[in-house]
This record gives sequence, structure tokens and C-alpha cells, in this order.
Amino acid sequence: MVYKKIVKRLLDLLLSVPMLIILILPLLIVGLIIKLTSKGPILFKQERFGKNSKPFILYKFRSMTSTAPVKANSEFNDIASYVTRFGMIIRKTSVDELPQLWNIIKGNMSFIGPRPLAKTDAKVLTLRKKNGADQVLPGISGLAQVNGRNNLSDEDKAAYDAKYAARISFRVDMLLIVETFVSVLKRDGVFKETMIDDDSKKDMVGHE
Repeated sequence: MVYKKIVKRLLDLLLSVPMLIILILPLLIVGLIIKLTSKGPILFKQERFGKNSKPFILYKFRSMTSTAPVKANSEFNDIASYVTRFGMIIRKTSVDELPQLWNIIKGNMSFIGPRPLAKTDAKVLTLRKKNGADQVLPGISGLAQVNGRNNLSDEDKAAYDAKYAARISFRVDMLLIVETFVSVLKRDGVFKETMIDDDSKKDMVGHE
């Protein structure tokens, strides 16, 4: 498929490079505020697993304290106690994800794709290997993110990832980008059921 192999990557570069240039000053300001308001590094760096399950280093603005334990968000009972005041703001607005523009430029990620997961999400990673969802670049947002995100079971996350990987298209990517922006503007903690129309549902192989 031309879109999957060539056009998608080209669009990622055409969008991510100008965005990084335009946002460089705001990004520097955010980094300065993080440094001045809490102890620890500006960036959160973590090994994640991407295309073909190969590891890479993912970048985010640090939103939690330096004493926060390393585990999946779903495993926290008191995650709010580890999130800094400014970290809460950048999480709600998804500003903490912006350093991943560099991951896109490097070719580790795409704007749309299965979320890159760490070792703490071993079950989903294993399921992705089995259903082929790890055969595409991971993304800042994806089908699972606009269908419940952390409210989904591991099996459902992997299933949504597989549906996306099996039927990547320009139309589906654009719809998911729009839905992601709408969710961010609404500050939804959990994305609502996606509104992909009937034609795209066919593209996504029985998307619920």
C-alpha cells in the first residue's frame, strides 16, 4: 500500500518538522517552568517498544515527581499524589506529549498508531505480536486512545491496535487526528467512543 509505506511517513515529516520549529519557543518556556517548579529532569525518557517490537527511547515532558514509581498508569491507586501542579496542567492539555515530535522526526513514531508501550505493559505487547499490531509505527494517538484509552482491557487495547494496523488509510488517520483534537479541547480524561462513519467502519474491519 502506497499510503502505508510512503505517504504516511512523508506526511509525518511535513507536519512534525514545521510544528517543532513553530513551537520551539513555547516548548522552551514549558521546559523552564518544569525545571523551576519541581526537582528532576525536564524530560521524561523511557524505553518503549515500537514497530516490530523494537525498543526506542520515548520523550515526554516530565509531569510527575522524581520519586514516582515506574509502573503503568492503570496500576496507580494514587497517581494524583505523584503528579506535579504544573504536570497536571500539561497532562490535561496533552502538552506533555509534544516532545514526541522529535520521535516522529527520528522515525520512531507516527502521529497516528498504537501507543508505544513499556515493559510494564507486557501483556498488551505480547498480544500485539500475536495479532500483528506491532507491524506499524506507534503513534501519539490511535484507535484505542479514542475508544476509551485506560478504561479498556488489555485485550480490547490490542484488538483496536490490530484493527488499525490491518486497515491503515489516509481517511482513517485524518478522522483519528480530528477526534484526538476534539478530545484534547474538551479535556476528556478518557476519550469517548469514536465517531468514524459507516464507510470507515468497513475499513477498520468491524470497528465497534
